[in-house]
Amino acid sequence: MSNEIKYLIPSKELPLFGKRILITAPRNYAQRLSQQIIDRGGLPILMPTIETCWLNNYNELDSYLQQIGRFSWIAFTSRNGIEAFLQRMQVLAIPRNTLNKSNLCAVGKDAELLLDLGLKVSIIPCEPSPQGIVDELAKITDIHQQSILVPVPEVVGIPEPNIVPNFIASLKQLGMKVTRVPAYMTRCLDKNLYEIELNLISTGKIDVIAFRSRAEVAAFLSMFEEQKDYEDCLIACFGPYTANNAKRLGLNVSIVPEDYSSFAEFVRAIRREGERERGGDKEDKGDKGEK
Repeated sequence: MSNEIKYLIPSKELPLFGKRILITAPRNYAQRLSQQIIDRGGLPILMPTIETCWLNNYNELDSYLQQIGRFSWIAFTSRNGIEAFLQRMQVLAIPRNTLNKSNLCAVGKDAELLLDLGLKVSIIPCEPSPQGIVDELAKITDIHQQSILVPVPEVVGIPEPNIVPNFIASLKQLGMKVTRVPAYMTRCLDKNLYEIELNLISTGKIDVIAFRSRAEVAAFLSMFEEQKDYEDCLIACFGPYTANNAKRLGLNVSIVPEDYSSFAEFVRAIRREGERERGGDKEDKGDKGEK
């Protein structure tokens, strides 16, 4: 459905009308999620608890990029990893198609990004997660004889989320020769930036808090001294891995989409929870024509 047609629908008839949804994702992800919320009548409030940025030192990454052909596989676990990796290749004047000498792995929309750039992607798992990549690699007979490069974030200010260490450990259990390399930095943002947003949360004026990763959850919790300050908000997590980690950190998670391949599905899950609470099933007019 075109935006022009969507705007003809009265806001009060849209499924998330009047709902204030706090987004903790970094700016590059928050923009896409915000638009999905706006299209359904909701009010996105941006409060990135973490940010992704360039590394302070690229020596290690540059070294591996200059010998990229030695790796049988390259596994990307995030869009940030892909973008940082390709940006550094450009700085070093390494042709992008050099990556086609290796087998690439990526999930969901991240894989689509690589394909749109004219690169070949050997594994796009049905389960859009690092574990999905492991499951597909496990089906390859001689995988234990092969090497794999895994670009990951350098995490600063919070404990490293377990998803990357678990992914690395699973690859090693397959017998693969695994090389982990930092490609970008993930760090916490200062809570002093968010006096207004934190007040909205503590006074019960936020309906839903949306988390995309464990790092966002950990950074968010570091901004509060007491659970009562956010316990009136519904907690939504992008997928089961984030949800399980959020629960381990003490959050009561109410919303997890069954299909966690896109932000559109995430927002539909938030909408469905709202309809369940109201006891109705209003048609999601903001979803028509979307993929």
